[in-house]
Amino acid sequence: MIPLLHDFTGQTVLVFGGGTVGARKARRFAREAAVVVVSPAFADADFGGAERVREAPAPDDVPGWLDRVDPALVVAATDDGDLNAAVERAARERDVLVNRTDESGGRDWHSVVVPATVRDGPVTVAVSTDGRSPALSRYLREQIEPVVENAGAMATLAGDLRAELRSYDPPTRRAALRAVVRDDVLWKGLDSPSTNSRQRASDVIRDVTGDFS
Repeated sequence: MIPLLHDFTGQTVLVFGGGTVGARKARRFAREAAVVVVSPAFADADFGGAERVREAPAPDDVPGWLDRVDPALVVAATDDGDLNAAVERAARERDVLVNRTDESGGRDWHSVVVPATVRDGPVTVAVSTDGRSPALSRYLREQIEPVVENAGAMATLAGDLRAELRSYDPPTRRAALRAVVRDDVLWKGLDSPSTNSRQRASDVIRDVTGDFS
C-alpha cells in the first residue's frame, strides 16, 4: 500500500459502531470532517463532538444510510461481521472510501487504512501496520512524537525562506534550506519564543550563499 493524505474539510464521515474503536475513529475524523456515528449503544468514551444516532441498523439498512448521509468515507467498526461486510459492500457499490476495522490485508482500492499519526502544525507523520498490529503502531507513534516536536515551526520557517530564496539558482537554494533544517542550534531555539530563530536561519543561509539578508 502507498500512503496518501486526504483533506476531509467540509466532508462527512459515517461510522457504524459505537464502541471504543468507533469512538477513536470518530475523534480522529472530527478534527476535520462532520462525523455521524450510528450504533444501538455507545461506549463511555470521547467521540470528538460527533453526531451520535442511536439505532441498530441491519445489513439491509446500510445502503439507505449511505444514501442519506452521502459520506466521503464510511467506517465499519461494529462487532458484527455481517454488518461490517454490508458496510464495505455498500461503500464499494457507491465508490465511497471504506475503513473496515475487523480485517487487514487484501484490500481493494476503495479500502483504506487509518494510520497512527503524529502532528505538529503542518507536519504529519503516519505509521501503519496495515491493521495487523495497532499496538505496534501506537508504540512507534510514541517513539516518533519527541522527534517531531517543533517540526511544525520549522516547516513554517522553511516555507517562508523558500519563497525568499527564489532568486537563487536551484542547487544553492536546496543547499541553503538543507542547512537550515539540519541546524541543531536552530532546532533548539524553536523551543524558546524569545529566541530569534529567523536571525539564526539567516546566518545559516548566509554561510551557504554569502549574501543572504
